[in-house]
Amino acid sequence: MPTTMAHHGPPVAALHLLLQIHLAVMVCSLLPSSAGAFTSNNTNAAAVAPRLPCLRSQEMALLQLKRSFTATADSITAFRSWKVSTDCCGWAGVHCGDADGHVTSLDLGSWGLESASLDPALFDLTFLRYLNLGGNNFNLSELPSIGFERLTNLTSLNLPNCNFSGQVPYNIGCLTNLISLDLSVSFKIVELADETDRYIIVGHHNIGRLAVTNFTSLVANLGSLRVLNLGGLDLSQSTDWCDALSMYARNLRVLRLPFCDIDGPICGTFSALHSLSVIDLQHSSLTGRIPDFFANYSLLKVLQLSYNHLEGWVSPKIFEHKKLVIIDLHYNPILSGSLPNISADSCLQNLLVGHTNFSSTIPSSIGKIRSLKRLGLDAPGFSGNLPSSIGELKSLNTLKVSGLNLVGPMPSWITNLTSIKVLKFSQCGLYGSIPSSIGHLIKLKTFAVMQCEASGEIPPHVFNMTQLEELALGSNNLIGIVELNSLWRLPNLSLLDLSNNKIVVQEGKENSSMVSFPNIQYLKLAACSITKFPSILKHLNDWMGLDLSNNQMHGAIPRWVWENRSTDPSFRLFYLDLSHNNFNSVGYETFLPISLVELDLSFNMFEGPIPIPQYSALALDYSSNMFSSMPA
Repeated sequence: MPTTMAHHGPPVAALHLLLQIHLAVMVCSLLPSSAGAFTSNNTNAAAVAPRLPCLRSQEMALLQLKRSFTATADSITAFRSWKVSTDCCGWAGVHCGDADGHVTSLDLGSWGLESASLDPALFDLTFLRYLNLGGNNFNLSELPSIGFERLTNLTSLNLPNCNFSGQVPYNIGCLTNLISLDLSVSFKIVELADETDRYIIVGHHNIGRLAVTNFTSLVANLGSLRVLNLGGLDLSQSTDWCDALSMYARNLRVLRLPFCDIDGPICGTFSALHSLSVIDLQHSSLTGRIPDFFANYSLLKVLQLSYNHLEGWVSPKIFEHKKLVIIDLHYNPILSGSLPNISADSCLQNLLVGHTNFSSTIPSSIGKIRSLKRLGLDAPGFSGNLPSSIGELKSLNTLKVSGLNLVGPMPSWITNLTSIKVLKFSQCGLYGSIPSSIGHLIKLKTFAVMQCEASGEIPPHVFNMTQLEELALGSNNLIGIVELNSLWRLPNLSLLDLSNNKIVVQEGKENSSMVSFPNIQYLKLAACSITKFPSILKHLNDWMGLDLSNNQMHGAIPRWVWENRSTDPSFRLFYLDLSHNNFNSVGYETFLPISLVELDLSFNMFEGPIPIPQYSALALDYSSNMFSSMPA
């Protein structure tokens, strides 16, 4: 069960919380007053007053900051205008907002800079109102525990993707004029269009992670805050996050706390944050219910709660909200609900309820929401017919549909979706042939029909869709012959799944066009009547998943299979499945020079010592073979 919030606890806990707040107020009260920071001068006087050049103290602070960054091609280019004895108010990224020569804005965002730490000279720029160092690399150093409290004029502090580590210093909580605070780390979820429903979290390599252990101490004095982005920070110890925001940050408009390991429910006091227009809490281990009061947030435009453990029934009023642009609830497996009739004047652009326990029929009114761009209906509980009105959504670029009780022929109207980029049908009762006119969808990047009842041959035009990146047609009743050598016509293909059909996969004839063979990363050809290990796969340098199980291959596994041909030294294979074949030799020495997560060699005819990957794997299955011994 989640930890109870402090001010709901016994009197001792309440006193402890009050003491923390008192200390935070005392620390901040010792700082110089910034009350005059926003006092406007006489407009006419300001218009005629000559602007003073940058003060010497400001120039010295900036030059010291410049010296703290490692000299690289990027830094030399970025700091080209930062020259001694020139007016620093005219330097790139520097702005002096007043006529007194003080720097009020410093924007070095995404300059590609590197430093061992944040230089204290920054804190000599005490008139700063705007600071952006985002996208530069501070090499896992900690944010200074002393210094931020001097920047009392700051209204915007932006330090995203800076590769800091350690604790967020609580002196940031002394910046009482802050309107926007961004300390986030960017992550992205990439869903694979295959039967596994796997997804990958993509972020910065070797990125640091900041942590907040006491949310109250951070926000107790930030009553002016409008935008808070702490995405990617570790909030697992901040059990007070929800109540602290509700009490001290009631003017918030944008709240982004994705990938934060919150691991608890959304508290009832969250209802006080009724001015929110953006709520992004995806992939943060949230539990409990989605509060009904979200439907009463009149300014709410974005509700992003995907990849959590939410449960209960979602109020239909949330879907009827007239201003919501994004409703993203997918990947909450035990979250229940049904879609109501939604008004045609809805502002919805993204409606995503896939991988939930949503059920009932899909209302035809969805086809009247002309603003829709992404529609995720891939929840197995949907039933009935797939409304043909969806084919009228000319702006739709993503359509995902599931439902074991969703029946009917493969819809021909999908070819009307001329803007579609992602089209996915999975685990549904749709049957019949894939429309031959599917090739007219020239913008299509992902096409998936998996675990349905699709039959007939794959339309030839599919192999002319040059934008296609993912083609997943596994577990249907498709027939015909597919030649791997024909894939050169799909230069952008990164995932191919033809498993578990009645398809015969052959290598095909040699082709001079093979020089442009796509660099497929995920290839699934299980049960495709393959008799020989396809030599064409030598062209794949960065493959991350390969499934050739349940075929009729025999002899030795080619030596090149175990060799890393990637140009990325950190490359690691996710899975290799060669089970249920007739291989008798691994084809390599005992220690395999490959890094992988899962290796399945079960149900073959291997003999000799058991092969061991050079780098440890999480899952190895060598069962039902004739291996003789462990290597010495």
